[in-house]
Amino acid sequence: MTMIGFIGLGNMGGPMAANLIKAGHAVRAFDLDAEAMRRAEAVGAVAVGSAVATAEGADVVMTMLPMGRHVRSVLTGPDGVFMAAAPGTLFIDSSTIDVDTARAVGEAAAKAGHVMLDAPVSGGVPGAEAATLAFMVGGEAEAFERARPLLEAMGRTIVHTGPSGSGQAAKICNNMMAGIQMLGVSEAFALGRRLGLDPARLFEVASQSSGQCWAVTSYCPEPGLVPNAPSSRGYQGGFASALMLKDLKLSQQAAAAFDAATPMGAIAAGLYSLFCNQGNGDMDFSGIIRMIDGQTR
Repeated sequence: MTMIGFIGLGNMGGPMAANLIKAGHAVRAFDLDAEAMRRAEAVGAVAVGSAVATAEGADVVMTMLPMGRHVRSVLTGPDGVFMAAAPGTLFIDSSTIDVDTARAVGEAAAKAGHVMLDAPVSGGVPGAEAATLAFMVGGEAEAFERARPLLEAMGRTIVHTGPSGSGQAAKICNNMMAGIQMLGVSEAFALGRRLGLDPARLFEVASQSSGQCWAVTSYCPEPGLVPNAPSSRGYQGGFASALMLKDLKLSQQAAAAFDAATPMGAIAAGLYSLFCNQGNGDMDFSGIIRMIDGQTR
């Protein structure tokens, strides 16, 4: 049994912590949201009064937070968790943040005598709940092997992507692809409907030919074609459009910093910004098909 401090019990962090408990680990948990804390207690976590308190007796501290500034605030500084944790504690940050912050926090962890991995995830809330997440892990190989059993309790695919910051790099590149794919698939299904094509027949063709991709076969934006997809649940319970926009913005910040041409990524970021500004930030990102189709659905 590993003693784990877990900070951030939202839609993703809550189920991840629950799966660690199911795997037989002890979890000391903290979140600013009282209801999230109650849910964690209900599945066996020990609720504590602060982020710093999660480090008491912890072998590992995990964070799942909204932004890079939150990760910095919680972990670094004179009153941060790094200072409270015992030397040699393993830190795993599964937030999706910018590469520069991931590297800076990793350096701060080393200076405080700890080891750290940036380990963002893909798979959304369904993956978090089913323990089928994909982890993209940046950091030292020895730390990766130390973390592997814990990550395997929460995910199905665990990939060591390279040195510190590479997990975040893989995540933003992966999600840029997903955002672009979703727009293309949404345009195709909207066009097919206008042409009088049965969406089920288009799905049958695309899922077995050159249009095949994850946004068709696993996460189709057309309702009723993939039973477990958010589109079949009113575009709820998946990966929020606001989070996709966040990741697309991170990809464009990285592209600008490293002089990389990502014109499709830029278009995707612009369209998701428009979609979110229309009040759809909480809707699953596949819901953008409604905007593409003129809100006629």
